[in-house]
Amino acid sequence: MDDDVRLAAAFASGDDAALARVYERWAPLVYTLAIRSLGDIGDAEDVTQKTFVAAWTGRTSFSPERASLSAWLVGIARNKIADTHEARAKIRRLHEQLTTISVDSDWVAEPPDLADTLVVADEIARLEPDAQSVMRLAFFDDLTHNEISDRLGLPLGTVKSHIRRSLQRMRARLEVTYATHRS
Repeated sequence: MDDDVRLAAAFASGDDAALARVYERWAPLVYTLAIRSLGDIGDAEDVTQKTFVAAWTGRTSFSPERASLSAWLVGIARNKIADTHEARAKIRRLHEQLTTISVDSDWVAEPPDLADTLVVADEIARLEPDAQSVMRLAFFDDLTHNEISDRLGLPLGTVKSHIRRSLQRMRARLEVTYATHRS
């Protein structure tokens, strides 16, 4: 039996050591594809991580009869790269919308609602310590991802991941909380 076939079979069966070997062998390829397409180290690192997490969690769908393990991983990576490009496009569209909004000169911004601020602070307090630090700087100090990265000495991709995961957790908890209160 060919070494690649044995490795693919071990990976598909859930062998942790096989995952480590698969990552060691094909992560540079996935990272190279991501960095060439995205041009951003942090995004390329995120895509690489997401690719291998998706491959591991979806390993039961891998079929060696349909494709080699490397081709399957490249397919997953291409999907993650496309997702990242789409997310960037959404951010650009939102930014464009925000910059084209005309503000009436009589319009005065309302101060932030104390109740909303307290709810956000409570949700941030429920996060893990690193995520708490990142989210406090983002919400309360209004720092950019790059500024947070510099201030905390964390890689930019890690900061973005903390923010993305934290917002997802907070949204899920708040949806459950508000759905319960509305009933």
